[in-house]
Amino acid sequence: MLTEDEAREVVLAELARDAEAIGMDLAISRVESVSFGWVFYWCARRDIGRPAGTRPSLGGNAPFLVDRENERFVQKGTGIPMSQQIADYERRLRREAHARNTAAKRAKRQGSAATDAAGGDPDGL
Repeated sequence: MLTEDEAREVVLAELARDAEAIGMDLAISRVESVSFGWVFYWCARRDIGRPAGTRPSLGGNAPFLVDRENERFVQKGTGIPMSQQIADYERRLRREAHARNTAAKRAKRQGSAATDAAGGDPDGL
């Protein structure tokens, strides 16, 4: 399970790689807590504090979603509103949890069936 500080380190490491590739200093501009973890918004360092309405020097900087439970690090595009991306990710987590629960129930039923077929006592006592 990640803390916000650990998640920040993951994002900063990714930004450092990206900064080297594009030749621009990048920084986290804002962090939003969400149900599963955090959304890290980022931009060119020189754009932090820039007056509203001025054009930023960097485009296409999709925020990072970081999941505290499974330590998943997700970056999607900028063409879908962030609120929708968050809702989509939350649905994904619910589907994954449902699939795990279903698999656990199935395994338990199969274990019970194997025990019954073996005569009831798996240890033979």
